[in-house]
Amino acid sequence: MKRTATVLVTALAPVSWGTTYAVTTQFLPADRPLFTALARALPAGLLLLAVTRVLPRGAWWWKSAVLGALNIGAFFPLLFLSAYRLPGGMAAVVGSVGPLFVVGLSALLLGQRPTRRALLAGVVAAFGVSLVVLKAAGALDPVGVLAALASSASMSTGTVLTKKWRRPEGVGPLALTGWQLTAGGLLIAPLALLVEGAPPALDARAVGGYLYLALANTAVAYWLWFRGIGRLTATQVTFLGPLSPLTAAVVGWAALGQALTPVQLAGMALAFGATVAGQAAKPARPQLFSSAEMNRRKDSMDLTGVSLRR
Repeated sequence: MKRTATVLVTALAPVSWGTTYAVTTQFLPADRPLFTALARALPAGLLLLAVTRVLPRGAWWWKSAVLGALNIGAFFPLLFLSAYRLPGGMAAVVGSVGPLFVVGLSALLLGQRPTRRALLAGVVAAFGVSLVVLKAAGALDPVGVLAALASSASMSTGTVLTKKWRRPEGVGPLALTGWQLTAGGLLIAPLALLVEGAPPALDARAVGGYLYLALANTAVAYWLWFRGIGRLTATQVTFLGPLSPLTAAVVGWAALGQALTPVQLAGMALAFGATVAGQAAKPARPQLFSSAEMNRRKDSMDLTGVSLRR
């Protein structure tokens, strides 16, 4: 029951991210993706730093910079670049391979061997998302495809490394979130200034949109996400990712008057089913030592026993 509650609370993060498209198109200035990424990350990070009053120590200065770059600083610009260059939801389809990235990285970095159930759930999730968001339009842009793959790989690597490094003792997920958002925002700031120039003029509607993105959509959502990484496996957390494009489709239907076809509804059912299956797909237990190492340790124990008997 406790794990189920953790999964449901963590799921609020990708559900919140699924509202980003509607808020961006309805409330924010057009064609300012980097400024939007900066406005999401840096104010939220500084706010959490002010609330927690905890700074990184020792190795966590560079670890926070690495995680901030992977989860925020590189992920946001690459995600927006892919969205602008790819047609009709293709960025979301390419990005939905994230669970497969995490399964592979968990095997490499965490020693968690992937199961067939997890791999199958990842494929089904990506296929379901494609049915929901993919539309027939234009030729694929190679730069856009690479950006989408890179954004998914960046977030996936950040998720696995967050699990591998864990939090420093005595530091809560709120402080860890603040470190990463601040580091990522500082990386985005010069890029936004160089590419887009000075910040745009903002009306009350835009200010409200940016406040929502910075607070609920970023500060709270990423706190829930990193909190979930600390309590669940990396694979279980990343399988919640498809809830983001599914939420975007539902919001588009409910708030923007966009129709949902039977094919899209079938895709939503497949993706949601794969998300649920991903929560039950526990990684196979890693073998702690190789056969040679086990034999060596056994021989060592035997010699120790002989020595003690003497």
